[in-house]
Amino acid sequence: MNRICELLDIKYPIIQGGMAWVANAPLAAAVSNAGGLGIIAAGNAPKEVIKNEIDNCRKLTNKTFGVNVMLLSPFADDIIDLVIEEKIQVITTGAGNPAKHMDRLKEAGVKVIPVVPTTALAQRMERFGATAVIAEGTEAGGHIGEVTTMVLIPQISDSVSIPVIAAGGIADGRGIAASFALGAQGAQIGTRFICSDECTAHENYKQLVIKAKDRDAVVTGRVTGHPVRTLKNKLSKEFIKMEAAGATPEELEAKGVGALRLATVDGDKDKGSFMAGQIAAMVKDIKPCEEIVQDLVKKAKEVMPNINL
Repeated sequence: MNRICELLDIKYPIIQGGMAWVANAPLAAAVSNAGGLGIIAAGNAPKEVIKNEIDNCRKLTNKTFGVNVMLLSPFADDIIDLVIEEKIQVITTGAGNPAKHMDRLKEAGVKVIPVVPTTALAQRMERFGATAVIAEGTEAGGHIGEVTTMVLIPQISDSVSIPVIAAGGIADGRGIAASFALGAQGAQIGTRFICSDECTAHENYKQLVIKAKDRDAVVTGRVTGHPVRTLKNKLSKEFIKMEAAGATPEELEAKGVGALRLATVDGDKDKGSFMAGQIAAMVKDIKPCEEIVQDLVKKAKEVMPNINL
């Protein structure tokens, strides 16, 4: 049996990305019901908001689901408390190092799967007791590292003994098969699930993904130390101009306040931050999560008949 499936009690080693403002209860439940691991993204939301999402998810599925904790959030410690109180089985973490929380989480039986952009951090997470790591290449949407998925996966797979989940640039079964060939035992997918029936993101968001071309996912905010990949629009162009003109990290961060909500909730094509990966150009339709997952599995098996899914 696939190690990721065994560890997480899921049918397929397909993890839904922890996309802030996008990965809520309806999407997480739908992915879990389809056989993957659905994830509720805590983002910068306070504890009571995520508690409500957890409650709603439990009404929609009896399968395993997880919570993504963004460690840069001012509410990160509260969210850690919440997942322990609610007996969440698994969390993924991003935008930081979860080391200080590891002992408490392990004592509570929570499986911790950090997102890592480097081999050094993957090795450190293994030493602290991570269940697995998500090795995310720079092709991903949202907050990104610098190393590509093609290069990152084999290096991390060779450097740790815990399972590696590939992320960044995976939109179909070919991407999953390629990830497994490089040493991964699972795949995290974000952008493809934006264009699902169950995703509650604004229709404009979904259409921008579907209409995206291969060079439409651009990176802004490198000078802040927290670069972000989004789809080209008026806001991203303004960011690029500000960076070229020498804007400070504080000015850039102020420019981005509320922009993700404007994208996901309001669908503001000009002022919203439409986070998406470079594979956006490969997404051509909107359909149920069940169909997306089945298509992923079918294509992966066609490309690699002996793949351990």
